[in-house]
Amino acid sequence: MSVLAVKVEPCQRCDSALEVEDLRCPVCGLTAPPPPQVAVERARARVVRCDSCGAAVEYSVEAKAPRCDYCGSVTHVETTADPVEQAQAWLPFTVDPEAARGALMGFLGRGGFFRPSGLAREASLESLRPVWWPAWMFDAGVDVSWTADSNAGARRSEWAPHAGRTRFDFEDIPVPASRGLKMKECEALAPHYQRGSARDTQVGPEGAHVERFESTRSGARRSVLEAVERLSLERLKQGVIPGRIFRNIHVAVALSSLRTRRLALPVYVMAYRYREKPYRVLVHGQDAQVVLGEAPISALRVAAVVLAVVLVLAGLLFAAEMH
Repeated sequence: MSVLAVKVEPCQRCDSALEVEDLRCPVCGLTAPPPPQVAVERARARVVRCDSCGAAVEYSVEAKAPRCDYCGSVTHVETTADPVEQAQAWLPFTVDPEAARGALMGFLGRGGFFRPSGLAREASLESLRPVWWPAWMFDAGVDVSWTADSNAGARRSEWAPHAGRTRFDFEDIPVPASRGLKMKECEALAPHYQRGSARDTQVGPEGAHVERFESTRSGARRSVLEAVERLSLERLKQGVIPGRIFRNIHVAVALSSLRTRRLALPVYVMAYRYREKPYRVLVHGQDAQVVLGEAPISALRVAAVVLAVVLVLAGLLFAAEMH
């Protein structure tokens, strides 16, 4: 599968940069001119699709793995009807498999009071899969119009109205394009990647898989608009809106520039079993301190706490009745 390097003319209306796959200008919406005849040569991809969670990774004859990297369910080989997006760059794994195992053991051993005391000792690792998950990365310039009430200039009233316009520039806004990971997992992993380490080749453990992009370009741009609205609101509260307390903040954003990149981000997807029940844990591919996952709860300890609370309440009630 390959993408030929083609020079794309800017938008004829607003002069914003266009990319080969753009059907319309991302800033003003004008229909993009047809690309040159030699523009794109993109083969349909063969992927291994999970029958349970829907995640898809690149098909590899060498892998010979009928199970999903994320949830362990049965997979099937699928040939896509339409061309699919593919990563432009890969962030390398800087955490090796042994360090990932150590991070898992540390995660199991750090359990709080409600975790079983022998969890780290009794848990058995069932699988460790290095995976690159996909994300769009955006750089965006936005013009922001806002209105809000604040305590600045309120005088005898509690609130005073304010309004204004400003411009913000955002870099490296991540928009996950994974079906194997949950949105909250992607958001927790994304800030810890070294964006400057991106390479044009895959550098990672043997057998690492690449999940395919599931978010379309247009869908990702809808998500980036939501992201810049949220980020603009946060920046407005950090010194743009006068005053210390605010209410009724309304924000309208308009893109003035937009640049996209497709990155593949490394993570270890690990499965362990404790007393016949499976659990999943994620270890960051570039920061072993970032571990996300599930752990069992000790029913005996929960019951002991509930019993203690009941006894305390009963004692207080008895004391109150004696008085």
